[in-house]
Amino acid sequence: MTKDELHDFLRSRRSIRRFKPEPVPQDCLQRILETAIYAPSAHNLQPWRFAVITNAAAKAHLAEAITAKFRQDMLVDAVPEADIQARVERTIRRTNQAPVVVILCRDTTCVNPQPDSQLQEEEVLMGTQSVALAGLQLLLAAHAEGLGGTWICWPLFAPEETRQVLGLPSIWEPQGLLFLGYPLEQPDAPVRIPKEEISLWI
Repeated sequence: MTKDELHDFLRSRRSIRRFKPEPVPQDCLQRILETAIYAPSAHNLQPWRFAVITNAAAKAHLAEAITAKFRQDMLVDAVPEADIQARVERTIRRTNQAPVVVILCRDTTCVNPQPDSQLQEEEVLMGTQSVALAGLQLLLAAHAEGLGGTWICWPLFAPEETRQVLGLPSIWEPQGLLFLGYPLEQPDAPVRIPKEEISLWI
């Protein structure tokens, strides 16, 4: 593959939200995870942890736990019941229809101790950034396998519910969720802000 072909490949990744029902082979998922762990991380601590869900019952329980928390939060915010129900149904449907759900977590023990709280907060942020880099690496690896995927932030709003329903270790902090599967859609390229508007050459 030439460098131009590689650039074209990287730019061809899309956020896929509709998937074929066929399962993703185990060896394919193993290759994706193997590539994901080659992402860079602060201090090379590699704080990412992955909960890979293919079991239909587990996906259903996850959707129920997350939407229960969503419902509570939206009731506090006085969101109309029709809007709450629509979001709940959409969340449950998307979770159940995705062949694979990957929960991206941060191992809270993977931090360098610091002498003050401000520096310690920055260490935590570096761990969060590292997990995000692994998530992108995972999405690109899935793209290389002919899979589609999309990044969802739901676990940020229901971390304890996510941890409990999946039986995750207490030190695994859920930070994101990826849906993966064979694409049932081919979205057009999204509009991007021109690089000239977001770059500063110094």
